[in-house]
Amino acid sequence: MTRKLFVTTALPYANGAFHIGHMMEYIQADIWVRFQRMQRDADGQREVHFVCADDTHGTPIMIAAEKEGITPQEFVAKIAADRPQYLDGFHIAFDNWYSTDSPENVELSQGIYRKLRDTGLIVTKTVDRFFDPVKGMFLADRNIKGECPKCGAKDQYGDNCEVCGAAYQPTELVNPFSVFTGSTPILKPSEQYFFALSDPRCYTFLKEWLNTPGRLQSEMVNKVSEWLGDAGEKLADWDISRDAPYFGIPIPDAPGKFFYVWLDAPVGYLASLKNYCSKKGMDFDALLNDPDTEQVHFIGKDIVSFHLLFWPAMLNFAGHPVIDKLKVNVHGHLTLNGEKMAKSRGTGISPLRYLDLKMNPEWLRYYIAFKLNSKVEDLDFNGEDFIARVNSDLIGKYVNIASRCAGFIAKNFEGKLTSTLSPHAQQWIGRALTVDGNERQASIAANFENREFGKALREIMEIADITNQYVDENKPWILAKDPEKTAHLHDVCTTALILFRQITIMLSPVLPQIAAKVAEFLRDDALTWSDTTGAAVYETMLGREIGAYSHLMTRIDAKMVEALIDKPAVVAVPAPAPAVPAPALDAPERGDIEELAPEIKIDDFTKIDLRIAKIVNCEQVDGSDKLLRLTLDVGEGRLRNVFSGIKSAYTPEQLIGKLTVLVANLAPRKMKFGVSEGMVLCASAADEKADPGLYVLEPWPGAQPGMRIR
Repeated sequence: MTRKLFVTTALPYANGAFHIGHMMEYIQADIWVRFQRMQRDADGQREVHFVCADDTHGTPIMIAAEKEGITPQEFVAKIAADRPQYLDGFHIAFDNWYSTDSPENVELSQGIYRKLRDTGLIVTKTVDRFFDPVKGMFLADRNIKGECPKCGAKDQYGDNCEVCGAAYQPTELVNPFSVFTGSTPILKPSEQYFFALSDPRCYTFLKEWLNTPGRLQSEMVNKVSEWLGDAGEKLADWDISRDAPYFGIPIPDAPGKFFYVWLDAPVGYLASLKNYCSKKGMDFDALLNDPDTEQVHFIGKDIVSFHLLFWPAMLNFAGHPVIDKLKVNVHGHLTLNGEKMAKSRGTGISPLRYLDLKMNPEWLRYYIAFKLNSKVEDLDFNGEDFIARVNSDLIGKYVNIASRCAGFIAKNFEGKLTSTLSPHAQQWIGRALTVDGNERQASIAANFENREFGKALREIMEIADITNQYVDENKPWILAKDPEKTAHLHDVCTTALILFRQITIMLSPVLPQIAAKVAEFLRDDALTWSDTTGAAVYETMLGREIGAYSHLMTRIDAKMVEALIDKPAVVAVPAPAPAVPAPALDAPERGDIEELAPEIKIDDFTKIDLRIAKIVNCEQVDGSDKLLRLTLDVGEGRLRNVFSGIKSAYTPEQLIGKLTVLVANLAPRKMKFGVSEGMVLCASAADEKADPGLYVLEPWPGAQPGMRIR
């Protein structure tokens, strides 16, 4: 039997660049996939298909595209064009990267919907939905925030809580507000389509499916079982429809209605596989119906409600064959020095900056793998620990073996390893590669299979420790000085390099680039897992001519890590006003303050229309080091888009909800990033980069958007 694996990860939402959390998940899945590809089953090489896609639908992308004056499809294409630099940069080898805005996803999503409808699990209800009175549109779940109705956490989205994981309806939020305008949404009636998750059939299925051994971690079984209740009483029908305007897949036979993005997003895994099968000439339906095929899915703990409630039930009652083969691996978040990552607090890591700093991607792959296990636990990135772990394990232990021994083979033996090994050398190989008479490769392989990467790497490093102990005890640098010890030198260096090759094979899922370099150095066509057992450990190496050794990896420089981590945003705060008027200062001491502009008349001033504006949204501008994009309410019944060069002094979080002053009658200016409809007023010294810095003007409380400054 040949094991056939269809491996997937959570789809990134196509409204921004990858963050470090994406890379952690993709690295985890990529390591597991690479390990699987090294295995052989009874019928031959294991069959593995590793696919992903951009999650492209929904209101946020529609709004973002509108702001840039392009179509949603153009916006998504721009985001997708940036993906390869991250994936290639960290050696993440998906077989196919696709999009949920695809013909395959339309076909599969609508097909699943029709089957659900035929089973009586699609119902319609007229319900009150949140409507933004300023924007003039119904709000999708992710366009509403408020307090979680279950745990009270603030600033949570309208579909599920990222703190406690609970799923709920947006109308259940406490103190809801629109993420677009900051306004309090109102309720308006709308006919909506629901997946009847409350149907007793769903509870019966989910209870059995969740408790199937090997399906998912025990802690997730317990968590999701709480959401089911004792008899499904906690399961509520799921609103799967959204009203136009909406960027998504149309619901069949329902004009003006679209699938909620969370319905078609998980179907995107299947759509990407179908697209891949088409490219490779494979039979998609035959693959999914093959009893030897299984889907293994990697996701974060913040989105389990969709993947462990709605998605399985939807697949099952649509009669989709993948449901019986689905296994879900849930992981925790990546924190920085024990804190949740947030750029504004100086607790963020940019994957692209990591690559721009020329930091070795396999440092990060190793460090993340060393921290990973099969539990749903958060992983902490600590700079000092990162440096110590990589420099100690990869440089001090692993690479050190080859750098200490390879040169003697080249210099003393014309690049050839010995054709026989002494009994003493064979004993050391056995000591390194076995524990209590059992081959280490079996337990290491089991740990990789079970996603206990940290355990696997610790055992591999034990092999490296024993190898280095062997080298230390035999001291090839001393042996090389004694012509009578030439055979012993040959024996020792060959033994060390045989063990180095073993360590490399076992590390290759984590360090694919280094493994490729070692294979070239050892003139090994393929480093295969089958060579880690029995006589294959060293028989193919004996008498082999190897290539010249070149250094494989450098140590981490602490300055790199310092430059990698985001610094907290520094906003200059003006000193309190003195109790008495400050004395006038001489001009030389006031050189940071500009001279007054030439005198003007009142008529000149009245030409400028200054208005109070509310900053209802603020976001970074991709590709700009200076600009923030402000969405302003100036009391006109519409929102304005304004670009402001204040990124050096403020983060978006500091500005959203604030009042400021806008030059409202300034002619619109077309910029590289879109059209700017006005100018926000700021105060600064002559040199904006100098202390005391840059200040956005903020009116006194009580001022309202649209009021004119006179």
